[in-house]
Amino acid sequence: MKMTKINVYFFLLAFVSVQCFGSASRLKELVTIKGVRSNPIIGYGLVIGLNGTGDSGGEITNTSLKKMFQTLGLNPQSEVSSKNVAAVIVTAKIQPFSRIGQKLDVTVSSISDASSLAGGTLLVTPLKGGDGKVYAIADGPLSIGGLQKGASFATTARIPNGAIIEREIETSFNEKKAVRMAINNPDFTTAARIEKTINQELGGKFASASDAATIDIIIPNNYEKKIVTLLATLENLEVVADTSAKIVINERTGTLVAGGNILLKKSAISHGDLVVEVKGEENNSKNYLHTIKKSTTINDLVKALNALGTKPEDLISIFQALKKNGSLIADIELI
Repeated sequence: MKMTKINVYFFLLAFVSVQCFGSASRLKELVTIKGVRSNPIIGYGLVIGLNGTGDSGGEITNTSLKKMFQTLGLNPQSEVSSKNVAAVIVTAKIQPFSRIGQKLDVTVSSISDASSLAGGTLLVTPLKGGDGKVYAIADGPLSIGGLQKGASFATTARIPNGAIIEREIETSFNEKKAVRMAINNPDFTTAARIEKTINQELGGKFASASDAATIDIIIPNNYEKKIVTLLATLENLEVVADTSAKIVINERTGTLVAGGNILLKKSAISHGDLVVEVKGEENNSKNYLHTIKKSTTINDLVKALNALGTKPEDLISIFQALKKNGSLIADIELI
């Protein structure tokens, strides 16, 4: 049986709203650990070898070219200018626990009026952290994703493995006496469940939830200097994350995502030629096209409206009206 596009849309919405919640997730998907994060680094450099698509001049590019020649032992007296050169900003991220000699992907972006970085090569560029220290050195040929596909964004390019780490970010992770976890989506119920699960695994009161987003863990004696082993054990524990009843609507694309245990109170819906009633008993009135029970969930409503051929924009209006009336027990967020 062939399914139309709109039926597929509503089926997916109904499936998401009731099937994806209530299942357990690993702790590593729910929390981040304090001190374990990436660090951005940035630098200024020059791209050479462009086919006349570089900067048309300017103080920054010309001064940089002159300084580069001076570094190489040359001393140009007049202004240096070339359409084969572009001034760029180079960015990258050092991942947690990165070590000297490891390589990073870098992004190169034009800062002047170059029309394309295709075919260019980045000269040696030091990349600094927020403290002003050099953490990596970048250089190499640029890739814009293919001349055809990259044409729309030809002033931004990447260099896979284009930087080498020269300085490590100091950490004493294995010497910690306590670890703090931050819940990605703060929720009191989820925090209480994580605390209970960790304490059951460790066999004592080692974890405590100080608020809806923070879990503090005291390192047990048998895991002293074995924090990697401890976290490897904890991050694979399964916890059922609680979710608030929420409907997220993108009116520009007609996309709706319903999450949590969303319920409807007794109500009647009239939208254009469509009339639907939510009630407790059977309804024999011919004025209603469809009747659904008082205990209706968002899944039941979507199925009912789908059966009547309701369009996405109609469903958006219906949800907003139900929320305003107090019949829809859920938050609505517009994006």
